[in-house]
Amino acid sequence: MSYRSSSTLRGILVSRDAPGATPALSPRNRSSGGYWLRVGSRSAPELPPPTNSCASFFDRVAASNQTRLGSRGGGDSPERRKELRRLGRYSLVAALVLSLALCEAVTRALENVAGPASKPEGSSVADWRDVRSFGARGDGQTDDTEAIIRAIAAARSVYFPAGTYRVTRPIEIVLSETGPVALWGDGTARIEMAGAGPAFRFIGSHTGTAAPRTVKPQVWELERMPSVSGLEILGRHPEACGIEATLTMQLVLRGLNIRETLHAVRLYVRNRNVIISDCHIYQNRGVGIFLDDCNLHQINITGCHISYNEAGGIVVRAGDVRNIQVTGCDIEGNMPLDPVVAQKAPPTANILIDNTGAAGGTAEIAITGCTIQHTHQANDSANIRYIGRDGKNRVWGHVVIANNVLSDAQFNIDLLQARGVSIVGNTFWHGVQYNLRAVDCSHLVIGPNVLDRNLEYEAQADAAEGVLLRSCTDCTIAGLHISGTRRNPAGLVLQQSRRIHISGSTVLDCENAGIMLDQCTDCYLHGCLLRPKDGDTTGWVPVREIEGQNNQIELRPQSGG
Repeated sequence: MSYRSSSTLRGILVSRDAPGATPALSPRNRSSGGYWLRVGSRSAPELPPPTNSCASFFDRVAASNQTRLGSRGGGDSPERRKELRRLGRYSLVAALVLSLALCEAVTRALENVAGPASKPEGSSVADWRDVRSFGARGDGQTDDTEAIIRAIAAARSVYFPAGTYRVTRPIEIVLSETGPVALWGDGTARIEMAGAGPAFRFIGSHTGTAAPRTVKPQVWELERMPSVSGLEILGRHPEACGIEATLTMQLVLRGLNIRETLHAVRLYVRNRNVIISDCHIYQNRGVGIFLDDCNLHQINITGCHISYNEAGGIVVRAGDVRNIQVTGCDIEGNMPLDPVVAQKAPPTANILIDNTGAAGGTAEIAITGCTIQHTHQANDSANIRYIGRDGKNRVWGHVVIANNVLSDAQFNIDLLQARGVSIVGNTFWHGVQYNLRAVDCSHLVIGPNVLDRNLEYEAQADAAEGVLLRSCTDCTIAGLHISGTRRNPAGLVLQQSRRIHISGSTVLDCENAGIMLDQCTDCYLHGCLLRPKDGDTTGWVPVREIEGQNNQIELRPQSGG
């Protein structure tokens, strides 16, 4: 059930013959009969005159009134009937006005209980409670921790109206005890975490997989889809965090602004089917979205702004993770902002997936349609870094990186010991060491991508750019466009690699050489356009081969420039 603003119910129905009726409330044609409904300062269209059925009703009311008023004299004259009929109209008008007033009163009462009309679709009035009705003040000074705990214990879903709610210790939500929980606001409420740990910690009991047969009835009945939406969480303690979750099923985080915490979102131990959408994860001291040695299958991160988190934007360390989708996000500058600190800090990335020591490995990943940028000033920085070898010496992958904008890092894409990675449709620039580096990888497909040096970006001047494959096997490079590399041996460099197929690519204006094969075997290069920068042919060669074996290189005579 939905409720419209009570202002639409503030009206008065006025008869054209009402004594003292003002022109603003009277019909335009007073001879036509009928009524006006006035709402605020505007009059609604004129209601039609009474129909025959209405006239009959008025006649019956008049007859009744005549019986009661007959002793007052006047008989059954036409004038008396007209007067009584008018009284009948006034009775109906009075009933309508009372009904409108009653509707307004009920609406106000329901709004006080259920919160504003923007509550999630499909909710029941009885389910939604205002956190203030449990004693929360929202004044930024009072400790509202206990009041929020009482609200969650009493109501499955809790609304936070505008205000600043101070929390001094983690609010633990044990879903098997509370039932399904939704914490929500309309974007005007702030949670200030003034203690160590997360503002909200969700604890479930789901130990199964994503397969329906493994989900216990208790999880469906009491623990399904815990959600937080429409709130800001602000850290006010050095160890304050935003939201943590463990053993949950179908966690939903939507429309949040989490900043100045340690880790904004941390998922640990085990979770399934997580959705994080339309959030601002901004300026946190640790990681933006942290999968911390977590067993997690199915997580979608969409439409988020993830920036200026000093230990990485989206970070997966160890664990057993499958089915990560990162789509339509802006992910920038997730490294220390201070250049001095950045040079000393451990290497990180805007998106870092590190299988080192993992029990199960992280694979099956799609990173699509994002802008991922900054900063080359950080130590060994990368926009996307994937480290594929786990604690059992297995090599993981099955990664798609497609249709992204990548710039301003030491490496735009950095792959180490990865298998089965497709890179296509991206635009790269300002890779200070390389735009793309792959080391000890296999079964890479590097398709049409643009690796450009656009001189309109003056900061590019210190970037070397280019592509490096070292100790890689069984890879395909097709349709790649590389231009303007500096200081590197060539635009495309292959070192100690084998069975690499290069075709249909364009390498332009690169220093030293177009393509270099250094100690490579069984490679096939053909159908490429390789050109030096105009007027700069000194020492430049289209392909430089060093100590190679069984390589097949097919060049047209004019490709030397």
